[in-house]
Amino acid sequence: MPLKYCVKCVLPDSKPDLHFNAEGVCAACQAYENRADVDWDARRKEFLAIVDEYRDSTNSSWDCIVPVSGGKDSTFQVLKMLELGLRPLCVTATTCDLTEVGVANIENIKNLGVDHITISPNPVVRRQLNRIGLREVGDISWPEHVGIFTIPVRVAVQFGIPLLIWGENSQNEYGGPEAATNSRVLDRRWLEEFGGLLGMRVSDLSDAQNIPAGDLAPYTYPSAVELERVGVKGVFLGQFFPWDGMTNALVAQANGFRTTGKVIEGSMVDYENIDNHQVGIHDYFKYLKFGFGRATDIASLHVRRGRITRDQAMEIVKQRDGKFPWTYLDKPLVDILAPIDVTVEEFVDICDRFTNETLFVTKKDGSLVRDRDGNLTKHNYDNVA
Repeated sequence: MPLKYCVKCVLPDSKPDLHFNAEGVCAACQAYENRADVDWDARRKEFLAIVDEYRDSTNSSWDCIVPVSGGKDSTFQVLKMLELGLRPLCVTATTCDLTEVGVANIENIKNLGVDHITISPNPVVRRQLNRIGLREVGDISWPEHVGIFTIPVRVAVQFGIPLLIWGENSQNEYGGPEAATNSRVLDRRWLEEFGGLLGMRVSDLSDAQNIPAGDLAPYTYPSAVELERVGVKGVFLGQFFPWDGMTNALVAQANGFRTTGKVIEGSMVDYENIDNHQVGIHDYFKYLKFGFGRATDIASLHVRRGRITRDQAMEIVKQRDGKFPWTYLDKPLVDILAPIDVTVEEFVDICDRFTNETLFVTKKDGSLVRDRDGNLTKHNYDNVA
């Protein structure tokens, strides 16, 4: 089945919730074009009014929570809060296989001059969830993608800090339903629809996988009663200030953030998704399911901002997207899989189960065509007649 691509960027119509208008322009490009009509000065004043409402007037506690992974965006978020004179409590929900540069960048955030909490869920349960996530929904990072949204909110409830400052609204930046694209608030509904659950609820794990509910507490969103008691409100910073990942990276680098110094596998930059060795597997499964990966996402961001042409972006995608993840950030696949007791052979079988074969070239017998490195070939890398 040929993919249809946005006529302005290189996102395909196989991306979940991505809609095209009659001219063939995707929702992500439309949302970016709409930014030209936004009164950003008014948005800034609106944000300042929000933080002033929640600022601790006694000066004896934290003004807000900033969830931080150590990445370029969370570094930028912390810098912005400090610039505005806020006292943030930074909360890290640990990832599963931290890289050396990932550890360094978390330490760098601390050294910006903030209080910081790291929540490290039970690693035995975490490995079990990684394995279940890979086998059941094709996402080895399922517990990470859920925990980054639930753990900071649980800390907000625990410490009575109602305001959470998230980064960009991914539905605005990468394309999604109109209502979600324009949302400035991250709440339970947003989490359940876009927060990485992939149809596998935490309650499913307790019931079907026989995991005690208490072991799943880090991945469980607080109850409505708890949220109301504290008055929790999570806002997307990118809905109040013009958001740009590359600019965020440059600002972060000027304040101690480290990059890898070389283009990352499956990407086109050296500053994105560098904290966790499992990311390569996650991005590869996105390619198998939907026919595009990290390089497509980032190339499209750059096309919208006029840094590269669409033709240049498509060439980058052809070269970089969808390569079998034999390594990620110099760590071999076999070593990444070892903690969850999955062999490379088993991994390939799992890959096949989640591959959308209609997007890729197959042999007469229906089996997928692979090159000697295990890479698949899409039917088309651009719109066809």
